[in-house]
Amino acid sequence: MAEPDDIALLQDPPMREDGEQLDEDNRLKPAFVDAVRDAVKEGDTGRAYELVEPLHPADIADLLELLEPAERYALAAAITDLMTGEVIAELNDYVRDEMMEALPAAAVATIAEQLDTDDAVQLIEDLGPEDQRAVLAELDPEDRAAIESALAYPEESAGRLMQRELVAVPEHMSVGDLIDYLRERDELTTEFWEVFVVDHRHHPIGTCELSWILRSPRHIALADVMKREQTLIPVSMDQEEVALRFQKYGLISAAVVDEGGRLVGQLTVDDIVHIIQEEAGEDALLLSGAGEGDINEPLRETYSARVRWLIANLGTAVIASLIIHAFGGAIEQLVALAVLMPVVASIGGNAGTQTMAVTVRAIATNQLTQSNTRRILTRELKVALMNGVTVAVLVGLATALVFTPQLGGVIALAVVINILTAGMAGVVVPVMFDRLDQDPAVASSVFVTMITDSMGFFAFLGLAVATGLTG
Repeated sequence: MAEPDDIALLQDPPMREDGEQLDEDNRLKPAFVDAVRDAVKEGDTGRAYELVEPLHPADIADLLELLEPAERYALAAAITDLMTGEVIAELNDYVRDEMMEALPAAAVATIAEQLDTDDAVQLIEDLGPEDQRAVLAELDPEDRAAIESALAYPEESAGRLMQRELVAVPEHMSVGDLIDYLRERDELTTEFWEVFVVDHRHHPIGTCELSWILRSPRHIALADVMKREQTLIPVSMDQEEVALRFQKYGLISAAVVDEGGRLVGQLTVDDIVHIIQEEAGEDALLLSGAGEGDINEPLRETYSARVRWLIANLGTAVIASLIIHAFGGAIEQLVALAVLMPVVASIGGNAGTQTMAVTVRAIATNQLTQSNTRRILTRELKVALMNGVTVAVLVGLATALVFTPQLGGVIALAVVINILTAGMAGVVVPVMFDRLDQDPAVASSVFVTMITDSMGFFAFLGLAVATGLTG
């Protein structure tokens, strides 16, 4: 029978008390952040350490991001042994780069050696060339070779993201041989979900999940229990496509192979979660022309990212203004046109934004391809027609009551035309950018807005003139 102490070891560890640091939404409490900030400002490193020590590495990273740069450096100096690789890996990219540039190369190398290869690459890749060389020179030869190999692959590719730490064994092993191998080799990675089975050329031919290994008799050959069907990820595959593979096939991990089909690394679902979050946020921000939209981004980069799209928007707005100018005489004769024409443009703009957002997401998730573009376009035009008729009836009746029935009919027809145009533009513009190998989220909003504004003004003012409303 197990002793009481043995039973205690089998039980879950005591829960970490977060009540003083975290609120009900798992965010650091302002009072706690202020207490740490005060301790740092007063130079009370002991108090700062005492406050931070109970925090999870991810919460320490959040705390550093909430502080001003000077406060971050002071806190990092006060909690040196708590600044583990886990904390660094959780930091915002800009904050991490800023802190790494302030540290000597030897300190950065020490942190990199604590991390998995993929996290170490992320730490080093954004440093300047000279800083990169200095840090790599401080690493031991094995780690340096792995990181240099990863840096040779394109950014945001599977080769950059993959971990070199994995378990690969030959197919002639039995389950018992594999269990003994895992127990005896201290140098093996300690975190993995499956074992990759390879042939004599080091090509992956199957996988064994740990649950299968633990539940199978020792004498069973791996070839009899391994799963031969697996999803292989080429080293050159873009991270967005990698994330789609994981999502589509429900993967926990996947083998990464080079051009010759050799197993060179693995990708795990924890890395993919970050990619999915990053890609989703990136597309949303690109649609608005806000660049990366990171609150820690340097002011100059934020300004540069946003102002160029504002200038582009100014150019497209001029086109709409020229259309208004062309109908200046009609507007002077019937002032109601000036009152109502922004309504037509605004409704069209909103309809275009809705369709564009759906289209960009469908392209990003491979739901919209060349095979079904025509069907999706037809569907969105049907939706636009139904929406257009509904809104047209409402705005037409309101205009007829306030102004004249004829003007109500004109604005109703203009609304239908503009919402149909918005539905077409919301699909065609992103698809066109995608066909040109450009990110459809980058500039679609500017062009869709230009089309809906221009068509809204042209349809409404043109119909007013054509029907004789302006005499």
